[in-house]
Formats: sequence, structure tokens, C-alpha cells
Amino acid sequence: MRFDILTIFPKIFDSYLRESLIKRAREKKLLDVRVHDIRDFTSDRHRKADDRPFGGGPGMVLKLEPIHKAIRALTKHKTQNIKYKERTILFSLRGKKLDGRTAARLAKYDRLILICGRYEGVDERVARHIADEEISIGDYVLSGGELPALVLLEAVARNLPGFLGKIESLESLRGSHPAYTRPPVYSPGRGASWKVPPVLLSGDHKKIRKWRKQS
Repeated sequence: MRFDILTIFPKIFDSYLRESLIKRAREKKLLDVRVHDIRDFTSDRHRKADDRPFGGGPGMVLKLEPIHKAIRALTKHKTQNIKYKERTILFSLRGKKLDGRTAARLAKYDRLILICGRYEGVDERVARHIADEEISIGDYVLSGGELPALVLLEAVARNLPGFLGKIESLESLRGSHPAYTRPPVYSPGRGASWKVPPVLLSGDHKKIRKWRKQS
């Protein structure tokens, strides 16, 4: 599956994409993640990707033109009648909340194009004429769409066959039962003793499954 991320701060993604499960998935060719600098699609010598909002107000707004040029460059195949299931997503506070069902739905696409806003937002014409949908990761304000893009990337990738070592890892997240590991008894001091629930040490898998469902 391919992800194309549009941002004015491409280096933000460097470390995350080179670690852990995302790194392994890229090495195994399960994920093809490409980060694009919106400034590369500007037409002025200063590579200006933002401007003041019409009507006044604080802050700057990402411009429509470079984003449109970037999308057009990334979707040239559409003019060649190539069958390719893709979705363009803009991150915004008013968007649909990202949840497990949304992640599973998006995992069925061949490619996702993620537009990361900055400053006071993105020219509204991007939402109206370019993006297929808007997504939010919560009711709080961030400096830009880069963190939401990483959250969506991993949430979607976890649904891809071969991304996780065991399918149980995905299922356990859905259940969110308490997890314990060694030592079975830990003494933090002052006579206290923190113990693992005895049922997890019993070896009775039927009882363990029941306990996890009830926890």
C-alpha cells in the first residue's frame, strides 16, 4: 500500500519512518511511504506556500495552488486510464473522527494521499474541490497535520496482512485487556507487594480468556 504525504515540514517524518514496525513493513515492501514538500510545487523564487487570509485575521493559510499542483503531479495516472483505488485526505478539526472502523476501511485502498495543514489552516478550496474526505484525530488543536498523518498511517497499516507478527496483536488491541509480565511479584518498598492476578499464572487458558473478557 502506498502513502503520499504532503507537508511543508518533510523532515518531521524521518525518524518515525525509520523505526520499528513501520521500518520493517517498508523493507518488506508492504508499505511505500513517500513524503513530498509542498514548497517544491510553488512557482515563486521564495517558495512561498502560505499567505494572509482574505478578510483579515491572524496567522497564515496554506495556499491552494501548490497543493493542487502536487495532487495533479501525483495523480497523472488518472489520465492514462490506469485502475488505482485511492483516497485523498485532508486533516482538520471538523473532519470525521479517526477510529478503528475508519482505519480498516482506508486499508482497502491502494493509495492514500494525506494533506497536512499548518498555521491557521488550508485554503478552503482544497477541502471543497481536492480532498475526498476530512479526518480529525481528536477535539484538540495541533500545530499541523503531520502528527495526525503518522497516527493514521500506523492505524491503517496495522490492518494490512503481514504488518503484524501475529494477528492476535491486532485483536488484543481491540479488547484492551490488562497485560502483565515478569516478575509475578514486585516489591516497590515500604512493605508493599504488587502481584500479577493468580489466574494468569494458572496455565488454564479457558479461565484466562474468561478473565480477559471480564477485565
